[in-house]
Amino acid sequence: MTHDRQDVNHPDHGKPKHPETDVEKKERKQHADENQDQALEETFPASDPVSPFVPAKAPD
Repeated sequence: MTHDRQDVNHPDHGKPKHPETDVEKKERKQHADENQDQALEETFPASDPVSPFVPAKAPD
């Protein structure tokens, strides 16, 4: 099931059931870093080089 930003979450949604351990925190941060690295690779290069515009000759 998909949700969009307008959907209201349950008040307990996203709250951890227990305090995050050091191992869980490290794994969460590692996962976020991997996602960010992958997104960066997918968008490289950040901008394409500008292609010069050469207008065609007007028809006679």
